[in-house]
Amino acid sequence: MGAGPARRAAGGAVELLTNPALARLHPTGEHPERQERLLGHGGETVERYASDGQLARVHRPSHLALLRSLDGPVLLEPNTVASETSWEAVQLAVGITLEAVDRGGFALVRPPGHHALAGEAYGFCLVNNVAVAARYAQEELGLGRVAIVDFDVHHGNGTDAIFRGDDSVLYASIHQFGVVFPGTGGPGTGDETTVNVPLPAGCGDAEWLGAFAEVVEPAVRAFDPELLLVSAGFDAHEEEEIYLVDMRVTDDGFRELARRCAALAPRVAAVLEGGYNLATLPRLVEAAQRGFSA
Repeated sequence: MGAGPARRAAGGAVELLTNPALARLHPTGEHPERQERLLGHGGETVERYASDGQLARVHRPSHLALLRSLDGPVLLEPNTVASETSWEAVQLAVGITLEAVDRGGFALVRPPGHHALAGEAYGFCLVNNVAVAARYAQEELGLGRVAIVDFDVHHGNGTDAIFRGDDSVLYASIHQFGVVFPGTGGPGTGDETTVNVPLPAGCGDAEWLGAFAEVVEPAVRAFDPELLLVSAGFDAHEEEEIYLVDMRVTDDGFRELARRCAALAPRVAAVLEGGYNLATLPRLVEAAQRGFSA
């Protein structure tokens, strides 16, 4: 059994962990998931790379081999671009996420991860950062029960699929449902350790925080996790402009979501998912950081 990730002292600030190389690696041009998403945030520079073995706990060898072999820009699926530097970006992004688990921090990384499936890239995501982090906590830190709370506006279909039927990992997602990508996570799609809370377009702080209080919080508390991981997406913000998204969560709403997440387990870490308005993302990350630190 490992010592487990460090517990953050009550009232202590949650550190932003990142690396400026992630604003250079994995270039995507004018794609919504662009390099500039990591500019303007600050944060501590972390040099840590995930190993092949750590990634292989979640992803199939054929998928990892494909990412390693990329040579030049390629469209892996209609929404997901990659190139010869994407593999390094993946290793670094996941490594920083593992560091966040160890230190109770917030991994400010790209590409995002919660749509990535075990055997394929999907929805801007190459590998599933939070899923690899959950397996790391279990296999290397000796933790048993891990919960994942996902408040990105899009359902984390990859995380859902990876842990579906695994009673050691609870996955809970609040997301927009309807015409919005990826079209999964609808009513009645949960199970004992999968909690999907689909919301209609146009919902704001009251609906999101109500769903958290009425559904997510009781489920996580009943599961009693040793570690809570947060897939922190900010594309439900009222000023988000990503295709088909129509939610009205405010800066204060994200701060409160983060605060409530931090109260649900003795150990908490977070990783950036979506949020594509370059003007608002830095302040939303700061609002969530304040919430996690409360």
